[in-house]
Amino acid sequence: MTKYLLLKHYRGAPASVNDVPMDQWTPEEISAHVQYMQDFGARLEESGEFVEHRALAPGGTFVRSDGEGRPPVTDGPFAETKDLIAGWTIIDVESYERALELAGELSAAPGAGGKPVQEWLEIRPFFSGLPTVTE
Repeated sequence: MTKYLLLKHYRGAPASVNDVPMDQWTPEEISAHVQYMQDFGARLEESGEFVEHRALAPGGTFVRSDGEGRPPVTDGPFAETKDLIAGWTIIDVESYERALELAGELSAAPGAGGKPVQEWLEIRPFFSGLPTVTE
């Protein structure tokens, strides 16, 4: 089994087929989208392929170590994940092909007008560790 991260983007990916921003959806459309995501997760939980999924709140901050004292904090001027990443789903599947299949299903979540969003999702495998050195 391999874990994959399916990233949902606000921007930076090619435009969705149903490219109406979520802040323009009706409450019913948002509810239908969230329900689709919950049902998707429940189905994968039953098959043993679900790890987790989360939507991200819009706020965020960059922090780094600056040696001694309080670390510096900034809100820009970088391209920030709070502007780019809307949320993620982590799956644990037998193959890359299965990850592609599930990403395709997730992309079909309903959006504006109840039509599938057909958004592009980024699929990233988890790093599996360093190779073992043998003598």
